[in-house]
Amino acid sequence: MKVSSIGRAVLLWALAPLVALASWRFVAGVELTMPHMVYHWMERELAFYAHVALAPVALALLPVQFWSRLRMRRPRLHRWLGRAYALAILIAGIGGLVMALNTRAGAVAGTGFGTLAVLWVGVTAQAVRLAMLRRIEKHRVWMIRSAALTLAAVTLRLYLPILAPALGFDTAYTIVAWACWVPNALIAEWLIRRTPRVALAV
Repeated sequence: MKVSSIGRAVLLWALAPLVALASWRFVAGVELTMPHMVYHWMERELAFYAHVALAPVALALLPVQFWSRLRMRRPRLHRWLGRAYALAILIAGIGGLVMALNTRAGAVAGTGFGTLAVLWVGVTAQAVRLAMLRRIEKHRVWMIRSAALTLAAVTLRLYLPILAPALGFDTAYTIVAWACWVPNALIAEWLIRRTPRVALAV
């Protein structure tokens, strides 16, 4: 296995499930675990819970969607888990967009997270559409893009603890609103184009 493949495996099978579990920390109390999100919880509770409860579901399901053995041996299960993944993103993405449009973090942060929400839902919807049309190679390309955006939850939690002490939470949060997903999306495009078989399906 190449080093890059090992890195992707660790990201999918280790960090994604761990971050998904950690994301449900709101169960212990929003004020205690997510103090910067309390105003969302108080002012738009439905959108808040739609996002923080279901985005981790998508993240937890992500590694399974790229499990080739399951895809080949249990295609029906793969399809049903894919539907659950897409539905979780649809609901969580709408919730995230509502919060982005009403954030107190400023227009730059709001635009960053809002753009992520729109792309997350749109890219995943395209992946689902292609699967329904049985255009499997193109479906896989769009699933790589969807995965890159889903993994924004991981990169956000990697960057924010590093940047916040150095720059202050508000500045760090604004930067991370873009940094958590733009590099992911660029890396996804690079991976798609460096693999000849995949690139042909773009």
